[in-house]
Amino acid sequence: MQECILILDFGSQYTQLIARKVRENNVYCEIHPYNHIPPLDNNIKGVILSGSPYSVNDPDAPKPDLSGIRGKYPVLAVCYGAQLLVSLSGGKVASAKSREYGRANLSYIDHSCPVFKNVPANSQVWMSHGDTILEYPANFHITCSTESVKACGYSIEGEPTYALQFHPEVYHSTDGFTILKNFLTEVCHCQADWTPDNFVKSCVEDLRRQIGQEEVILGLSGGVDSSVAAVLLHKAIGKQLHCIFVDNGLLRKNEFQDVLDSFKGMDIDVKGVDASALFYKALEGVTEPEAKRKAIGKTFIDVFEAEARKFKSARFLAQGTIYPDVIESAPVKGPSQTIKSHHNVGGLPEKMNLKVVEPLRSLFKDEVRRVGRSLALPDRLLNRHPFPGPGLGIRILGDITAEKVRILQEVDAIYIDGLREAGLYDKVWQAGAILLPVQSVGVMGDERTYERVVALRAVNSTDGMTADWSRLPYEFLAKVSNEIINKVRGVNRVVYDISSKPPSTIEWE
Repeated sequence: MQECILILDFGSQYTQLIARKVRENNVYCEIHPYNHIPPLDNNIKGVILSGSPYSVNDPDAPKPDLSGIRGKYPVLAVCYGAQLLVSLSGGKVASAKSREYGRANLSYIDHSCPVFKNVPANSQVWMSHGDTILEYPANFHITCSTESVKACGYSIEGEPTYALQFHPEVYHSTDGFTILKNFLTEVCHCQADWTPDNFVKSCVEDLRRQIGQEEVILGLSGGVDSSVAAVLLHKAIGKQLHCIFVDNGLLRKNEFQDVLDSFKGMDIDVKGVDASALFYKALEGVTEPEAKRKAIGKTFIDVFEAEARKFKSARFLAQGTIYPDVIESAPVKGPSQTIKSHHNVGGLPEKMNLKVVEPLRSLFKDEVRRVGRSLALPDRLLNRHPFPGPGLGIRILGDITAEKVRILQEVDAIYIDGLREAGLYDKVWQAGAILLPVQSVGVMGDERTYERVVALRAVNSTDGMTADWSRLPYEFLAKVSNEIINKVRGVNRVVYDISSKPPSTIEWE
């Protein structure tokens, strides 16, 4: 059975980052809301308590019953988690005189504490809390301090529990990775066997056991998730897998044929369906973003269902769901919410009486890429930027027409090809062009023009939850802008989006 670190989420913006750092140590972990603690068994090697936007003194602060965990499993409590244990044990937590936020240095470290093995004196850490520990019980022993925070970290006598008021998971805690690794190896004694090769081996075995001799349908998008899922399923069940790739008319230039070509050499059954005319008809006159998403989603389901029913023996529908989708569907605040509609074929499994199989549901995006490399998928496919399910439909602001799609495809192709040629593509997490519903005055030759404006967008991120705009070189932007205006009829102005998320989103719709 796979060893596991359980992460209890109290609503921190950094909880997924904790999980990612644990996974980077080749240790499997799962995030669960604090109010839905799963059954605890022998495969649980330790528990991490996350931070939280709450104060432990708030009347509705998360305060779960930890009696089944403390003293029975190793615990690492981070920020709010550290303050929670003090509060539950009779200590005192109160608002700090000034909010403790940003960089600090550890002026004292107890190197006999296993989590601080090989952590140097004066190590930089990242603080982010409004409360601080004023009084702690007698069996709580301070393990580190800063100049302004005495109880920056502590251990509890008689139980394998360690706590930190700073965030070891963030980049600014320079030895945070070492601290987390120490907890996993020195305290929890994890075997660190969560590797891509081991995942592929166990997943293939599980898929064969789950599917047996039945046939499976997969909606292929050409993106990283669905492509890795397809190759993984093919490795497990071979010819029992049937992939359907629908061209909704909103793909990038030549993408429909490029995806079909890329799978030809893999011996995977892929059927391409050009349904662009149906999608354009469904989108006629539709301008509201969510209405566009729903029209695209409904049309996709109609087309996909018609094609899927041709495989009369199929009993499973495979989906490229990944772990962030699963986490987002089970928020800390309570009952599950619907996973983003463009991630999955909503309603289709029930409609066709199909069982769902999701081989990637335990993986983060970067892990999906590592598994893909283990399966020998080409880097050009694995390093592809994320692309929204509704495609260019949410990058054309306002109504959608075939002519607008043509214009944006040409602009996007020049931009993306330019990033590749300049060696910038792999340095950017996601890039794309947006066609704006405005026209501007320009001059071409001796004539005044009144044509369209396009915005270029490029961001850096790890998982899309937050993102910063990419500082592309001015020389590159000037070259691409000039090429777009010269080559794409109907465009006379190019702008660059320098907004970050938050407050802006990555996509414009």
